[in-house]
Amino acid sequence: MKRSLRRALWAGAVVAVTAAVVPVTSAFGAGSVTATFAKAQDWGTGHETRVTVTNGSAASVSTWRIEFDLPAGTTISSAWDADVTSSGNHWVAVKKSWAGPLAPGATFSWGYNGTGAYKAPLNCTINGAPCGGGTTPTTAPPTTAPPTTAPPTTAPPTTPPPTTTPPTGGKKVVGYFAEWGVYGRNYHVKNIHTSGSAAKLTHILYAFGNTTGGRCAIGDSYADYEKAYTAADSVDGVADTWDQPLRGSFNQLRKLKKMYPHLKVIWSFGGWTWSGGFTQAAQNPAAFAESCYNLVEDPRWADVFDGIDVDWEYPNACGLTCDTSGPNAFKNVISALRSKFGSSALVTAAITADGSNGGKIDATDYAGAIGNLNWLMPMTYDYFGAFNAQGPTAPHSPLYSYDGIPQAGFNSDAAIQKLKGKGIPADKLLLGIGFYGRGWTGVTQSAPGGSATGAAPGTYEAGIEDYKVLKNTCPATGTVGGTAYAKCGSNWWSYDTPSTIGGKMTYAKNQGLGGAFFWELSGDTTNGELIGAIRGGLG
Repeated sequence: MKRSLRRALWAGAVVAVTAAVVPVTSAFGAGSVTATFAKAQDWGTGHETRVTVTNGSAASVSTWRIEFDLPAGTTISSAWDADVTSSGNHWVAVKKSWAGPLAPGATFSWGYNGTGAYKAPLNCTINGAPCGGGTTPTTAPPTTAPPTTAPPTTAPPTTPPPTTTPPTGGKKVVGYFAEWGVYGRNYHVKNIHTSGSAAKLTHILYAFGNTTGGRCAIGDSYADYEKAYTAADSVDGVADTWDQPLRGSFNQLRKLKKMYPHLKVIWSFGGWTWSGGFTQAAQNPAAFAESCYNLVEDPRWADVFDGIDVDWEYPNACGLTCDTSGPNAFKNVISALRSKFGSSALVTAAITADGSNGGKIDATDYAGAIGNLNWLMPMTYDYFGAFNAQGPTAPHSPLYSYDGIPQAGFNSDAAIQKLKGKGIPADKLLLGIGFYGRGWTGVTQSAPGGSATGAAPGTYEAGIEDYKVLKNTCPATGTVGGTAYAKCGSNWWSYDTPSTIGGKMTYAKNQGLGGAFFWELSGDTTNGELIGAIRGGLG
């Protein structure tokens, strides 16, 4: 049910995205190898903490071990990018094997979600010495290797983690990066790093490649591989040169993957605007697959992408245009892609989440395609919105049905249960989250179900607004169907918050789903509140 959000929104006000500013930091000074605890967010009953290990020495650090105590009233509920154990309220965090050595001057961050309000840790040591620095006792394990063997900060570890065991312990956290975000939104690959999101993601979906003439095609060559990045805007602080063979977001993604070796990047084709080409592709799936393989595996960027994603809206049904290819078309296209890309590549698909009887899920044999797919992503958002200008107001991403919902089957649970009922394994289904809200104006009723006069104003498009804006301009005041809503003046908005995402991740775990995905990265706060809630909730 993705509608105009997936269109290429080239214009709009510039939203500057910078490194996260943390309101509370518990620093332990400076020294050879140090650890700093910073509060990323605090919602009273829980909090997220980011821990940064800094190698201030002149030699590579092959391992680190942090021990600390947490004050009464707080404990750790989940952690990522470190192996964390406890005895009572004494905690030990050890470097993951995939993280690799820490080069001189380099930093590494891991994080945890805790219960209760944030409280600074006590009695912190790293490799047996105070976290703020100091002389390591002679009985402490050695922490350094000769500097001549130190790899650069961006070098991958010698034994990167296998695709099947991402840092979440198997649960996938998949986020869309919109190619047009580098324009009006001023959101670049670097922001995935500075927000802390890269450490929490397992996969990035690069959206979108075009489908035209029954072939895969470049969506925007300038954004994709021509745009020259300055040192300030580049992931690793190194500027592009005029004669380098690859620039743009593709090169930035290459740099990001070097910094975060666990990350996989998948090139997504289609979307709301460019799904029309799939109708012709279905007439000759082998030729379509051949063109996609040649594009994704182009020698200039073959190392950037780990597979292909099909975002066909919608096979044998209507989206921006209507497709009448029949119920087997999707299955045939996916089969051809798998045959061409081989068993080691990732082949995924974003699909309808219409759980109504006789709806879009029923129009296509998705179950017949699942054997050739790594996973399916039902787009469990955009169910309701100001594309129905008069309302009734309703949350665009309800987890469950509720009394008064405008259409039966238009909720996440209905879609998940229908897909599972068709024989699709739960662990091949990811739950979709929108990092934005949908809203109406001319609304007088605070509760859902009110009438409206049109779409509420939005920064880039009427009726749509980023979470990072709505959390301040129209804070959530109620929940319905497992998601949040608020009325501010005559505007009525619905969107997910860290709290409602927590509930959705509990649902995903209880249902045995493979994880979660979201549209899209630039809608989150500069310190990644929503992706932190996904990661913590799945942990």
